[in-house]
Amino acid sequence: MEAAEIASVIKYHEATKHSLTRYARGPRGLDWINQPDPFRRYQGAQLAPLDHLPPDEQAKEDAPLSYPSVFKLAVAPRPVTKRTLSQLLYDSLALSAWKSAGGSTWSLRVNPSSGNLHPTEGYVISGPVTGVCDSPFIAHYAPKEHALEIRAQMPPSTWKELSMDFPPGSFFVGLSSIFWREAWKYGERAFRYCNHDVGHAIGAVAIAAATLGWKTKLVDSWSSSDLRLLLGLPRDDASASDSSDVAKGHFPELENEHGDCVMLLFPSDKAVPSNWSPSTELVCQLSKLAWNGKPNSLSREHVRWEIIYRAAQAAKKPALAESSSTGFMEASREQTSRETCFRQFASSYGRATIRHVVRTRRSAVSMDGQYGMHRDAFYQILLKTMPCLGTHKQLPFSSLPWEAEVSMALFVHRVAEMKQGLYLLIRNPLHEEDYRADLRQDFVWEKPAGCPSELPLYLLARGDCRSIAERLSCHQDIAGDGCFSLGMVARFEDSLKEHGAWMYPRLFWEAGLLGQLLYLEAHAVGISATGIGCYFDDSVHQVLGIKDRKFQSLYHFTIGVPVLDTRISSLPAYPSTKSKTN
Repeated sequence: MEAAEIASVIKYHEATKHSLTRYARGPRGLDWINQPDPFRRYQGAQLAPLDHLPPDEQAKEDAPLSYPSVFKLAVAPRPVTKRTLSQLLYDSLALSAWKSAGGSTWSLRVNPSSGNLHPTEGYVISGPVTGVCDSPFIAHYAPKEHALEIRAQMPPSTWKELSMDFPPGSFFVGLSSIFWREAWKYGERAFRYCNHDVGHAIGAVAIAAATLGWKTKLVDSWSSSDLRLLLGLPRDDASASDSSDVAKGHFPELENEHGDCVMLLFPSDKAVPSNWSPSTELVCQLSKLAWNGKPNSLSREHVRWEIIYRAAQAAKKPALAESSSTGFMEASREQTSRETCFRQFASSYGRATIRHVVRTRRSAVSMDGQYGMHRDAFYQILLKTMPCLGTHKQLPFSSLPWEAEVSMALFVHRVAEMKQGLYLLIRNPLHEEDYRADLRQDFVWEKPAGCPSELPLYLLARGDCRSIAERLSCHQDIAGDGCFSLGMVARFEDSLKEHGAWMYPRLFWEAGLLGQLLYLEAHAVGISATGIGCYFDDSVHQVLGIKDRKFQSLYHFTIGVPVLDTRISSLPAYPSTKSKTN
């Protein structure tokens, strides 16, 4: 079965590649009448409003944290209260603004999403929190209202069984995906983009948690079926529609949520156990919970992209699968090399505060194609993308319990004192030998001038690669008009064989997490960025010399000076609510 499941996700991956001669299957046009509602609500569930805490109106006792300071993991842990839980969600999964143009209005969120479609839903699993729920609870986060919908109250014994192995002050955040929201626009390729967005959300939660003195760790030992029980999700395989439903083209179960992952949040000065997994007793107790609220309908009609559900089914984690974890993170250890690098380039960030950066981050629509960036800022961004400096796992990559699988092929266009050309940043040093053996043999593999010794960055080929970058990213000018663009390349087939088909979405999570950091880094140094999900997969491989599935391109990105569209007006995220504590 394991080989069949791996073959199934590889078949999905190959079938959903874009190429110079054909695009992956998608809708022929956008059915605006059936555009999915971007806001899930559980009608009938108790709604617990949260505090609104804009960063520019925070309480006097909350000294603003500079952007680079939060990555030093030196923030004292805060208790779990209504206020701190409110700030966590306000700075990770909440609305960040409303936009208006031509009579249309739409919302943006702190966590970026492909096409601004937001297939990702968030959940909180916690002990009692005064002002939210007086008993242990499982709640769905409603971003439009900035409130928690209490879906279930747990008996104290169930919460004790769930939390007893973790330090006091720990709780969980769960993530799920509604594939239909993404498939409505992108068709078969939507499963890829949903998993990018899971990675974005993991990064958003991890960085917001760090501002409160909390660390995060993906608890990767939950099977897909047990995770569904924890989050109170209905069956998500969308496989049981009868013939009358098929004839009508109506598949209400296509709006169901697919359970993705659960993250542990815990005080940064504490250690957590390695290789934890839910007990049989806990799973049994979860299966008996009473759930409140009925999910709202998102669209009147649906289009079924069968290949997505087959891939999702194959990529589910079975109950007996080994975790991809190599052990949970221990209490932080300071590393001299890391501090030296951060001090060297600290001026690149100016006076940016972390909360201002995360809430004002925007995806660039176009780049100016003229201005460049300083080499120090370029190196600082790349240093932050390394999962480790020395033996220290960096935020937010410390949230992932597997070793880095994703590296970056960079097209450098306009970086002062850097040669134009194609570069490779190898994020896991164990992969360097394979890259050198598998990529084109005429690459030069030169270390660029001024590159920090901790950064395994290599110039592969010199030259103006703006037109190549544009062509590879589905002929999009934005890939050549930035200061640099990149393709994220993952160790692919071996990773699936070593772990299982369930590692397939996790490779996209890592790419999305890397993208989330690139978004914030670009904004912190005064420029902008955007993710590019449309690229010609095998053409990227051809440029690099990749001839098989050992490595695969998973996500593109561009960073540069944005061009603002003056036709679009910006409105506050919560226009009727000023900073307040409910």
